[in-house]
Amino acid sequence: QVQLVESGGGLVQAGGSLRLSCAASGGAFVSYAMGWFRQVPGKEREFVATISKSGINTYYTDSVKGRFTISRDNAKNTVYLQMNSLKPEDTAIYYCAAKFVGSVTFRIASKAVDYDYWGQGTQVTVSS
Repeated sequence: QVQLVESGGGLVQAGGSLRLSCAASGGAFVSYAMGWFRQVPGKEREFVATISKSGINTYYTDSVKGRFTISRDNAKNTVYLQMNSLKPEDTAIYYCAAKFVGSVTFRIASKAVDYDYWGQGTQVTVSS
């Protein structure tokens, strides 16, 4: 059983930056691809970014390309989401997720159902 705890959310003005962190415990972190999703009330959870177990491969949704960067530190069992040039439409609850991949190097997983474990979420609010 993998536990995920997000941190780093908050209130920021448009154009500002935040870095989200997600600390994992209870499993072999290096066996999991990691993802970030976001959700606003009344809408489905939306894919943001994913990173392979090694950290070499990443994939982003179009709306955040060039602004957000996903990374991981396997020694610290932590995945990050650096968010720059934030826009009001980035306002959401951000969730960290883990997908067991075992020996698979990288396969894009951009659907919420692809993931096995979820954190509790952290609120990001971008004011205009």
